[in-house]
Amino acid sequence: MPQSVISRLTRYLAHVQTLCAQDIKWISSQDIADNLGLTSSTVRQDLSYLDFSGVSKRGYETGGLEKVLSAILGADVQWKMVVVGAGNLGKALALHEEFSRRGFNIVGIFDADPKKIGKKVGDLAIMGQREIPMVIAENKVDIGVIAVPSSSAQSVADMLIMSGIKGLLNLALTHIVAPKHIPVVDSRVVASLLELSHTLKFGR
Repeated sequence: MPQSVISRLTRYLAHVQTLCAQDIKWISSQDIADNLGLTSSTVRQDLSYLDFSGVSKRGYETGGLEKVLSAILGADVQWKMVVVGAGNLGKALALHEEFSRRGFNIVGIFDADPKKIGKKVGDLAIMGQREIPMVIAENKVDIGVIAVPSSSAQSVADMLIMSGIKGLLNLALTHIVAPKHIPVVDSRVVASLLELSHTLKFGR
């Protein structure tokens, strides 16, 4: 499945979850498109990747669509995560309640600065990076979040990979090299801002 489709499916899931919370039972591809700034043909084409069909003149049943989207995106699984980097960004992530609600449970936060070791971030105490292998092994951690400066991002990634991590979310502004069996997703905050600045400057 193309990455662009996966990216849109995450938006569909968030929208459908909102509809389910509002007890809205049905949604059409046109309604989804209008709410997310897409075309109905794009929505229909994306949803054709799912083993789920709409109903003529009614659209998609929101509860069923939510379950199918959750399954294909892995949102129906509980994932364990660690955050490396206890700066402002790392601490904000560790305190973000939406992660646990979405099935992403942070079990450890680490930093290389000895002055930060032992300080609390929510319910977690910041640990030194030497503790990473033990925490990953004991908790069977799935995802490592890299929230360190670019200069140390690769070495942190290497440590996480050697410790048995299964996937990486890279928030550093640099490319991370990883084995093919370790998926790496780069944060696109700066790229997204550049896209926005282009639109603001030149229009759509």
